[in-house]
Amino acid sequence: MPFAGCFAATVLILLAANVLTHHIVPGADAAVAVGMVVGLGVVAAASRLTADDLGLARRRLASGARWGGSAGGIVVLGYGIAVLVPAARAAVPETSVSWGQTLLRALVVIPLLTVIPEEFAFRGVTWGLLRRRAGRWWATGVSSALFGLWHISSALSGGAANESVSGVVGDGATGTVVLVLGTVLFTGAAGVLFAVLRDRSGSLLAPILLHWAVNGIGEMWLQFGAR
Repeated sequence: MPFAGCFAATVLILLAANVLTHHIVPGADAAVAVGMVVGLGVVAAASRLTADDLGLARRRLASGARWGGSAGGIVVLGYGIAVLVPAARAAVPETSVSWGQTLLRALVVIPLLTVIPEEFAFRGVTWGLLRRRAGRWWATGVSSALFGLWHISSALSGGAANESVSGVVGDGATGTVVLVLGTVLFTGAAGVLFAVLRDRSGSLLAPILLHWAVNGIGEMWLQFGAR
């Protein structure tokens, strides 16, 4: 399949998954995630992306573990320091969610339904397609921009992290615009970092580990900070 068709199919699959998850069947996250991965797998096969193109080559796993483990360790250290800052903990809203539920989300839901599908989508298929066509810098820029836009719906859907930000910027129209723009810029910048890790390590495992550290450890930090 030509590049234009593969890239268009990729964007359409991402858009469909995002709309389904946030607006049509919000309770079917697992089914949507599986459908997105399968659909993108078909695109990868149609475009003849190799394991190296997707960051899935076995020989690169050790490199991915080193790069991702190091980057994730820095994130864990940052969260640990934040726990010691009273102002940071005070910004975390109270929650009725139990530690058991938090650990389930951090160790199962987030890696399986968020981190792995998103990394396969953005740093695997999207980045691999664009890198082969236009080089690593275009691949990094475009995939990261799409990653930022992907989070618009998440910014509008609430959650403890968004509530913390809303407490600072306000929850009116201006606050919502600031929250959405901030989310797009922040996640877009995170996408650049994830893509650089993917490029340097040659493995999708590196951004997976860092992405999980940010989201999974962040979930536990919010629970701890709310206590």
